Amino acid sequence: MSAVVAQPVAIFGCRSQVAGGLCFFDEQILLYAAGASCVQFHIEQKWQKFIPGSEKSQGMQALAISPNRRYLAVSETVAEQPSVTVYEVSVVPSRRRRTLATTELPVQEFVALAFSPDSRYLAAATAPPEVHLAYWLWEKQRLMAAIHIEAPGSGLCQVSFSPQDNAQVCVTGNGIFKLLKYSEGTLKTTNLQKGELQNYLCHAWLSAEKVVCGTDTGKLIIFESGEVRWETSVEHKIPPRELEEDATTKEPGSLTSFSAFDSSDISCDLVSDENGLQQDSLPQIYAVAAYSKGFACSSSPGVVLLFEKTEEKEVYKETQEIWIPRDFCNSESEQSGREDIICICFSPSEETMIVSTTKNQLYMFTMPSTEIVKEKTAHFVYLNFPLHSDSITGLDSCIRKPIVATCSLDRSVRIWNYKTNTLELYKQYQEEAYTVSLHPTGLFCLVGFSDKLRLMSLLYEDMHVFKEFAVRGCRECAYSNGGHLFAAVNGNVIHIYSTTTFENTNNLKGHSGKIRAVKWSADDAKLVSCDTHGAVYEWNLLTGKRESECVLRSCKYSSIALSPFARIIFAVGSDQTLKEISESSILHEVPAFDVVYTAVAVSHSGHMLFIGTSLGTIRTMRYPLPLPTEFNEYQAHAGPVTKMSVTDDDLFLLTASKDGSFLVWKVYDKEGQILKREKEVEYAEEVLIMRSDIEEKGQAMLDLQIRVKELQTENDYQLRLKDMNCNEKIKEIKEIFTQEIDCLKTKHEILQAEKEKQELQHQYQLFELMKKQAREVQDLESSNNQKLLMENEKYQELQVKSQRMQEEYEKQLHDLEESKSKALEELTEYYEEKLNEKTVLLEETEETIRQQLHIYEEIKKQIEEDEDREIQEIKIKYERRLQEEKESNLRLKGETGIMRKRFNSLQKDIEERNSEIEERKLEQQKLQGIITSLEKDILALKREIQERDDTIQDKEKRIYDVKKKNQELEKFKFVLDYKIKELKKQIQPRENDIMVMKEQIREMEAELERFHKQNAQLELNITELQQKLKATDREVHRERQKGQNMKALIKRFKTDLHNCVGFIQDSKKLKDRICELYTKYVHQTDTVETIELDTDLQQEHIRQREYLERNFATLKKKVVKESEIHRADYVRIMQENVSLIKEINELRRELKVTRTQVHDLQSTLGLTKKKQVIRDPAPSSELVSSPAVLRLNAEKEGEKIIEMQQLEIQRLRDQIQEKGQVLAIEPLSDGRLPMLNLEGSHRT
Repeated sequence: MSAVVAQPVAIFGCRSQVAGGLCFFDEQILLYAAGASCVQFHIEQKWQKFIPGSEKSQGMQALAISPNRRYLAVSETVAEQPSVTVYEVSVVPSRRRRTLATTELPVQEFVALAFSPDSRYLAAATAPPEVHLAYWLWEKQRLMAAIHIEAPGSGLCQVSFSPQDNAQVCVTGNGIFKLLKYSEGTLKTTNLQKGELQNYLCHAWLSAEKVVCGTDTGKLIIFESGEVRWETSVEHKIPPRELEEDATTKEPGSLTSFSAFDSSDISCDLVSDENGLQQDSLPQIYAVAAYSKGFACSSSPGVVLLFEKTEEKEVYKETQEIWIPRDFCNSESEQSGREDIICICFSPSEETMIVSTTKNQLYMFTMPSTEIVKEKTAHFVYLNFPLHSDSITGLDSCIRKPIVATCSLDRSVRIWNYKTNTLELYKQYQEEAYTVSLHPTGLFCLVGFSDKLRLMSLLYEDMHVFKEFAVRGCRECAYSNGGHLFAAVNGNVIHIYSTTTFENTNNLKGHSGKIRAVKWSADDAKLVSCDTHGAVYEWNLLTGKRESECVLRSCKYSSIALSPFARIIFAVGSDQTLKEISESSILHEVPAFDVVYTAVAVSHSGHMLFIGTSLGTIRTMRYPLPLPTEFNEYQAHAGPVTKMSVTDDDLFLLTASKDGSFLVWKVYDKEGQILKREKEVEYAEEVLIMRSDIEEKGQAMLDLQIRVKELQTENDYQLRLKDMNCNEKIKEIKEIFTQEIDCLKTKHEILQAEKEKQELQHQYQLFELMKKQAREVQDLESSNNQKLLMENEKYQELQVKSQRMQEEYEKQLHDLEESKSKALEELTEYYEEKLNEKTVLLEETEETIRQQLHIYEEIKKQIEEDEDREIQEIKIKYERRLQEEKESNLRLKGETGIMRKRFNSLQKDIEERNSEIEERKLEQQKLQGIITSLEKDILALKREIQERDDTIQDKEKRIYDVKKKNQELEKFKFVLDYKIKELKKQIQPRENDIMVMKEQIREMEAELERFHKQNAQLELNITELQQKLKATDREVHRERQKGQNMKALIKRFKTDLHNCVGFIQDSKKLKDRICELYTKYVHQTDTVETIELDTDLQQEHIRQREYLERNFATLKKKVVKESEIHRADYVRIMQENVSLIKEINELRRELKVTRTQVHDLQSTLGLTKKKQVIRDPAPSSELVSSPAVLRLNAEKEGEKIIEMQQLEIQRLRDQIQEKGQVLAIEPLSDGRLPMLNLEGSHRT
C-alpha cells in the first residue's frame, strides 16, 4: 500500500439533483449528498462526517432513511450496473449492512428509494418512461416482487410507503399515480386512474389513506383511497412589499463577509422574481412534505407554502409563506435566474425545516412554536454558507494565511478558511471567472474574467479592484513564490507582469495550442507551461527563451506540477498516464488503468504526489514512485477534478470539481501520523481596510453614541412617565379591588348560609338512603342463600358422575395393558427365530472366507515370484529409457518455455472468453426477464384480442347495415353524377372565357411591370438632370457674385488711382500713395494662395473626373439602349466646354488690355525704368475712366474700387483654373501685375 493517507475534513457543496437528498438522522444531524459521498452535518456544532460511496461509483442517485433512523439506503451506478446499498448509521463509524442485487431487473439506475414503516422492506423505482418498481426484504437480500409501469412521458418519479402499512406503496410520475398492494409475491394496483393524465412531480402521505400530490401546473390534489377528495391551484407568489423595499434600499455592493462562527447572522433580502413571473405564469410544485399540522410545498421559485388543516372536514388552508434569501451578493438579480426548491425535509420534532434548491444551496427555517409568534411571511437562512452552483474553474492557496480562493462559472469569487472551515469573503460579478491566484501574503488576489484580468485587494469586508489588465479570456494566472511577479495566459501567449510597477516585463510566445497550466519554480527563475497540443515548455525568465521542451502530439495536457527544485515536471493529460519529464525527455510513465487524469499536485517536501481523475476520485502516491505502481484511491467528487493544491505546510490537500464542490483533506503518513514540517509557520492576522471605511465606521460609531445618549434620556423620561401612570393605575386598581372584596365578603356570608341549609338536607337524604340500602342488602342475602343451596346440590351430583367416569377409564386402561403385553410376547418369539437363521448363515460364510483366503495366499506367492522377474527386466529397460528421457528432457525444457508463453496467452484468451461468457449469461438473464415480462404481455394481449374479436363481430354487423345504406347512397350518387355532368357542360365555355381573360390579365400585368421599370428609370434620369441643373445654377450665381465683386474692386481702384494722379507733381507724396496702393491691393500671400488653390482645384477635378467615369461605366453596363441619350448629353457638355473656352479667351484678352492700360499709366507717372511683376492681376476694361469721374470721387471711393477689383481678379483667376483643368488644358500664366521698383523711382 501507499504510504500517503488522505482523510476528508470538510466539503463545501451539495448535489440537489439526488432524490431524497435531505434526511434527518436526529434533531441536530442532517444527512445530504455532496460530491461522491453522503455527509453527516451537525447543525449547531458545524462538524462533518463522511459516508463514502462504493468503489468505481458514478455518483449517488437517491437516498432514503428508515423511519427508526438506524439505516440509510443509497442508490448508485457502479461499473454501469445499478446498486442499492444499505448502511447502518446508528453505529460510529457507519458500516455497510447489505448490498442488494439488481441483476434480475432490466434497469440502469434507481432514482427513488423508500423504507417501509417497520424498516424491514425497501422499495426502489426507475425513471420514466419505463418505470420498474422493485420490492425487497432487504435484510435477507430477497426480491419479493417487481412490476413494470408504462408512463406516457419522461420526468421525475417518486416512491413511498404508507405510514401504517408495509404492503401499500405509492408511485407518482409523468402521467402516473399508482397505489400498489403487495400480496402473494406480486404487486397489484388498487386504484384506477380517472380523468386527464397529469405530470405528478411529488407526493407525500398525510395519513394511512390520504396522499397529497403536486403537479407541474401548480395544482395540489389530495387522494383518499385513490379517489380525489380535495384540489386547489397555487397562485404565482410575489415577494412581500416590505422585503422588496429593503432590497431596493440596500446598497448594490455585491460582497458579503461571513463570520467564522455563525452563519445564521447573515442579513439577506428575499427573492425578487419578476423575471420568473414573465417566464412561467404557472408555478410548478417540485417538493411536498407532510408534518403533524398539515403539509409544506414549494410553488413559485424561491418560496415554501405551509398548509394547515382547518376545522372544516378535509380542507387545508395556506397559513404562511417562507422565502429563500435572494442572491444578495449579485449586483443584478436578473442574472441569478430561477432558483426552485426541489426538496423539503422536517426534523423529527418538526422544529426545523431544511430545503435544497436547483442552485445547490441549503437553507434552514426554524418553525414557530406557537401561533402567536407565526407571521404571514418569513424567510430562510443559509444552513452553513452560500455554495458554488456551477463548475469551479480556479483554486489557489497562499503562504501567510490559512485561506484558499476559488472561482466558478457561477460568476462568483470566494475566500475560504481551511483551518476553521468557514467562508470569509464572497463576491458576485457580472462576468464568468475562469482563474484565480492568491498573493503569498494573502492580501491580494488575481482573477481572470472573460473581459479583463483584475487585481484585487482582499479587504476586511470587501474585494476592492484597484488595477485592471487588458487580458481577455484569461484562463490561467499565477503569482510567483516571491509575489513580485505574476503570469497571465492569453490563448497561447504568457504575459509576465511586475506586481510593483504593473508593467508587462516579458511575453513568452511559442505554444501552438491553448495553454492549460503554468507553474513557477521555487526560486522564480523558471516557468513551466503545458498546452492542448502536447507541448511542455520550460522558460527562463531572465532571457525570455525556452530552456527545454517536450512535445507529444497525441496527448492534450490538462495539468502540471513541479518537484521542489524544478528538476522533474509531472504532467497529466488525455492519454491516461502520469509522466515524469526531465531535461526534455519523459523518464517514466505511470498508467492510470482506464481513467483520465485531470489534475496533479506535489507536496512542498517532494515526497507526496496527488492526482485527480475524470471520475472525481483522488489518488495518493509516495515519491519516488515504486516500480509496481501503488496508490490509495478515495471517492471525492461526483464530477471530474478540475483543480488541486497542497497547502504550504503540507498538512492539507484542497480539491475542486466540475460538480461545484470544494473538498478539504488532511494528509497523514502510513502510520497515521500527521506530516509536520521542520519549522512551524505562524499565520498572519492582519487585514486590509480602506481609509474611507474606517472614517465611515468612526462616524457611524459617533452617530450611534449620540443616538445611545438620546435614547437613554428618552428612556429615562419614558420610565418616569410609566412610573407615574403605573402609580395612578395601582391606586385605581386598589380601590376597585377593595370594593370587590367587600362584595365578595357579603356573597361569602350568603353562600355560607346556603351551604348550612344544603348540609342539613344532605344528611336527611343520606339517612334515608342508608335505610334503603340495608333493606336491599337483606333481600340480596336471602336470595343468594337460596342460590347457594341449589348450586351445592348440583355440585354433589357432578361429583358422583366424575367418580363413575374414573372407574370406567381405569377398566379400559387395564384391558389395553393386557393386550399390549400379549403382542410383545408374540413379536419377541418371531424375531428370535429370525436371529437363529441369520447365525447359521454367518457360520457358513465364515468357512467360505477361510477357504478363499488360503487360495489367495497361494496365488499371491506365485504372483510375487513373477513380479520380481518382471521388475528386474523392467528396471534394465527403464534405465535405458531414463537416459534417453534425460537427453530429451533438456530438449523439451526449451520447448516448455515456448509452450508456457503460449499457455499464458491461451489462459488470457480463456479468461477473456470466461468474462464474455459471464457477460452473455448476464445478458441471458436480462433477456430471460424480458421474456417473462413479454409472456405476461402476450397473455394480456391475448385477452385484448379476445375482447377485440367480440368488438369486431359487433362492428361487422354494423358494417352490414352500413353497406345497405351505401347501396342506397350509390343510387343517389348516380343521379347526382348525371346532374353534375350537365352542369359541367354548362360551366365549360365560361371556364374557357375565364382562361382567356386570365391570359390577358397576365399580359397587362407584364406591361405594367415594364412601364413601372421605365418610369423608375426616367425618374432616376430626371433626378440626375435636376441635380445637374441645380449645380449649374449655383455656378452661375457664384460667377455673377464674383463679377459684381470685381466691378466694385475696380471702382475702388479707379478712385484711389484718381487720387494718386492729383499728386503727380509731388514725387514723394505720389510715391507714398503708390506704396499705400501696393500694400492695399497687392498681398504677399497671393502667390502662395494661388499655388494652394491650384492644387485644390486639381484634386477636385480628379475627384469629379473619377466620379463621372464610375457613373458613366455603370450606366453603360446597365442601360445599353440609352446610349444615344448619353451621346446627346456628351455633345451638350462639349458645347458648354467650347463656350467656356471662348469666355476664357475673352478674359485673356481683357487681361492683356488691362496690362497695357497699367503700363500706360506707369509710363505717364514716369516709373517704367525697372519693371517688376505685380502678383495680383486687375483684368478689367473699366479701369480707365473719364477724368471727370476720377476728380469727383474721393479717396474712400478709390479704396472701395480697388478692393472690388482685387476680388474680381481672384474670382476670375479661380474660374480660369477650373475651366482649364476640366478641358485638360495647360493652366494659364499667373498673370500677376509687375512689381513696382519704388527705390528706382525714388532715385529718379
